[in-house]
Amino acid sequence: MAVNKRELFKFLGWLGVALLISGGIRYSVRDLWTVWEKVMIGAGAAFVVVSVVANFAAIRAYFRRRSTRMGTNTMVVSVAVIAILAMLNFLGYRHNKRFDLTEEKLYSLSDQTRQVVSRLNRDVTIMVFDKEDHPDLHDLVESYMTLSPRIKYEWVDPQEKPEIARQYNIRSLGEMIAVSGGKRERIEEAQEQDITNAILKVTRDEVKTVCFIEGHGEKSLADTGGEGYSSVKRGLESENYTVKTINLVSTNEVPSDCTVVVVAGPRQGFFPQEVSLLTKFLDQGGKMMLLLDPDTNPQMDELLHKWGVAVGDDTVIDVSGVGRLFGTGPAVPLVTDYGDHPITKGFANTMTFFPFARSVKRADDAPTDVQITELLKTSPQSWAETELVGNKVKFDEGKDTKGPISLGVVVTKKVDKRQARLVVIGDSDFASNQYIGLQRNGDLFLNAINWLAEDEDLISVRPKSPKNRRVTLTASQQEWLFWFSFVLLPGFVIIAGIYVWWKRR
Repeated sequence: MAVNKRELFKFLGWLGVALLISGGIRYSVRDLWTVWEKVMIGAGAAFVVVSVVANFAAIRAYFRRRSTRMGTNTMVVSVAVIAILAMLNFLGYRHNKRFDLTEEKLYSLSDQTRQVVSRLNRDVTIMVFDKEDHPDLHDLVESYMTLSPRIKYEWVDPQEKPEIARQYNIRSLGEMIAVSGGKRERIEEAQEQDITNAILKVTRDEVKTVCFIEGHGEKSLADTGGEGYSSVKRGLESENYTVKTINLVSTNEVPSDCTVVVVAGPRQGFFPQEVSLLTKFLDQGGKMMLLLDPDTNPQMDELLHKWGVAVGDDTVIDVSGVGRLFGTGPAVPLVTDYGDHPITKGFANTMTFFPFARSVKRADDAPTDVQITELLKTSPQSWAETELVGNKVKFDEGKDTKGPISLGVVVTKKVDKRQARLVVIGDSDFASNQYIGLQRNGDLFLNAINWLAEDEDLISVRPKSPKNRRVTLTASQQEWLFWFSFVLLPGFVIIAGIYVWWKRR
């Protein structure tokens, strides 16, 4: 069968156009200039040139037709519109500006990340080891790079540079690490929280220890249930703290490596010698957090009185009704009023919740050598209930204390050249696994530890997690949606089309 050369060259021309478009799309999507993109675009351009040269006479005759000249204006307008759109797209690419319209600002770097990165005093390189670059990770790290020139990004193909992969002990494709000086830290996922935590670990010279006291029924760091503190342990370790438990019964002093001591919800009282050790720890400029639940007596009255703190024998009730929006009742007071303190900086217009809390305030006879700030205040629709019986909640004039009620205080005292610091909150459940993720509860606990450990640069509002916004439909709703989407709506379009066709016959 004879081959029509004219048709063959025309086919080559269209094939060339298709290759050019495919190569351009492949490059724009992958942002990689590999051999495939080069072959597709190069071959496409060659085919188009050959087709134009071979069919030049036919192309010239086509453009001399009257119908072609009449359509020239339309073509020019179309080309002009495309050119304008292309120019706008180019300008948008060269002057990229992103707007984060999500409620939780999921695509904006958090306050914590901004503080950590802006204060870097050494270079940090984020390295990804894979056959191809990770555009999502690259874009995220570029956000870090805009905050500080100290942040670098490097993509390494382990197959092309195996010596670098061996240097950093890379065992599989897709691994990511943060490197600074002689330190390196693995990045588990390409998420802001993981990257920021890795940067913290490779840039901080001192690793501080947070000691949780045990032996009195305190919250357990190993407990992964709702009442446990495993999330607290994980959060502290992610901020480069060492976390351990201590028992004061078997020691003559608080271990010297304890930067911060935490007493989280004791159910039984402390022995006098234990209280004496804690008092001595504070008197020497130590840092401590006491989380004391209602209906418990930790036997710390002498210590608290010495530091000007009054802990009420009561349970705080909140009948404002806001808690019902989050599935809580009146025994879970809501706080939106915060004291002027670094711990709660940035907490304006945010909420924290305290399940079954007691009042904690400045004592009327507080010593003059301590500085006390009431940190957490409940709403005016709350009160301190002194006789909570069953599920009945009723304010008794003369017995109960009308809100706002203070739930926590911060105390400081100058000791020689050091500053002793104490945080007392009338609830330990707010930081439990069940409630730590509720609004700003987690930030409150971690910020308090940061402040106690004198790591003020870590005090912040941390990266957010997306809310579950999935729509759950009942069986009847799913059936109605199916009939509407796949039967009624298409049927209406078909009937309307038939009607229009019939009228135009």
